[in-house]
Amino acid sequence: MTATTLGDVQPAKIGDFGGLALRIFALSIIAICAGFLLNNYLTFWQDWPGIGNLFSHLQWFGAEALNKPLPEGAPLLGWLQILLYVVLIGLVAAYVIGTPQRGLRVDSANLSALSAFIIRAAFWSVLLIGIADTVISFLRVEGFLSYFVGDKLTTELGLSRFRGAFVHYPLIVVSLVIAYFTRTLGFAWLALLVVIAELQIVIARFIFSYEQAFMGDLVRFWYAALFLFASAYTLTEEGHVRVDVLYTGFSERGKAWTNSIGALLLGLPLCWIILSMGMAGKATVINSPLLSFETSQSGFGLYVKYLMAGFLAVFAVSMMVQFTSYFLSSVADLRGEPGKPKPPEHPAP
Repeated sequence: MTATTLGDVQPAKIGDFGGLALRIFALSIIAICAGFLLNNYLTFWQDWPGIGNLFSHLQWFGAEALNKPLPEGAPLLGWLQILLYVVLIGLVAAYVIGTPQRGLRVDSANLSALSAFIIRAAFWSVLLIGIADTVISFLRVEGFLSYFVGDKLTTELGLSRFRGAFVHYPLIVVSLVIAYFTRTLGFAWLALLVVIAELQIVIARFIFSYEQAFMGDLVRFWYAALFLFASAYTLTEEGHVRVDVLYTGFSERGKAWTNSIGALLLGLPLCWIILSMGMAGKATVINSPLLSFETSQSGFGLYVKYLMAGFLAVFAVSMMVQFTSYFLSSVADLRGEPGKPKPPEHPAP
């Protein structure tokens, strides 16, 4: 099944309360994910107390009391973090109730478009950051950087926190803008760049006897992005390999049941496990590198290791959005909503 576009869908019936409930449920998953990410930032980057510490402070739900009570004003911030979820779910409910004519396929298409935007922005980010960081690292390891930016800025660019804040983050903002105005995902181009990056290592090593740590870092940086960011797009295009014994023989309704239940019970929980375990505390596998701007141990390598930890979050979020889209599309099939996209035609052998 290919991704549904907004032009392919038709409005739902007015008074379809089952459809409204399904839309609220599905979109609330994305709203809760957004609230989780925002609260993660507030808790670990801005030192807000977090909902867990608030419950421990109040000793609610059997939470163990804190060793030191929260300071004055901190409980209010904790309540605001809880309120954030309420507001986001309320906005979802208001949106759905305010657009009763929209069918499940419309929301499915919108979620697919959101997932594609996240992936486009991520691809442009790794492309621009990879090139910029490679240039900086090359000039730095060869001693040329000070000629271009001066001794003071050269020293600061040797600090991961400075390079992340003043080089990587601005490029991420630029990537978001580019992703908004483009519609191509560039998987083939990134795959080609991975090959070129690997090829230049071979040529430099065996012909010129030259090799630096940043060269291998660039290959790993781009390859990890290609592998993780392409997953949601591949899911949209039915490109993932199925270990299929039964699915091919299912009826259309059987396939819709399988896809909807699989997305709900297998796909979405997997994404939540990655996010909840990777971002549960300051020392977890995603938060720890991001908070410390972690770099590799190679002296003059790329300063992007912390971003590669963030790849897991991008993967989980983009897959969660796409699984939710998949769920809505499959339920629309079960409900017999019009506008189902035609399967791709394959030429005869």
